Amino acid sequence: MYGKPHAKAHSRTRHTRLRGPDWYVSALMLDRSLDAISRRLVLDRNFHVPYLAGYSTDGRTIYIDRDLPPSFTAKAGGTVQVDRYLLLHEAVEKALIDAFDLRYQHAHQIALRSEEAAVRADGIQWREYDRFMQASIKELVEQRPLHLPPDLDLKPYVDEHDKDLLVLMKKWMKAYRDPKHHAAVAEASLAASKPSRLPRRHR
Repeated sequence: MYGKPHAKAHSRTRHTRLRGPDWYVSALMLDRSLDAISRRLVLDRNFHVPYLAGYSTDGRTIYIDRDLPPSFTAKAGGTVQVDRYLLLHEAVEKALIDAFDLRYQHAHQIALRSEEAAVRADGIQWREYDRFMQASIKELVEQRPLHLPPDLDLKPYVDEHDKDLLVLMKKWMKAYRDPKHHAAVAEASLAASKPSRLPRRHR
């Protein structure tokens, strides 16, 4: 069920005792795991991120698009905060890519299932959550100008063969690092890349 914003709800977990072994499937242990991951990473919402979220090349920072609403109101009432679920997805995806040299598409699938499990464990309807994400992608996919993280990991875009977008992103990242190039790309926009398709999910 929905109710209090997660910022309040999750503060209770450290005081709640498990009813069974901690190796059993447990919504409470999953919640604690998300909290543990969150404490080890930096969450940055100061940039544009094509397809809503991504990660730094060293994996220590998770980037969420600055224009993505941090929450939505559920049909059943209550506020659903989304950052922690996106952070889990990106952390799992990046870890799998770095540890096992997986392609983005394979790591993404496992990360997406982890995200779904965390959403459902908090009593949130996955279809409602996913609908919010998909609608946000459509609204942000033509963002302009692109103010990108200078250390954003580009592997997902490389593996997706989104060449037009990748060229545009590299221009903006170069401009961010070197102001001399800023004027040359000031008119560039994500819309100019004319992507052939919308992403299947965020990233």
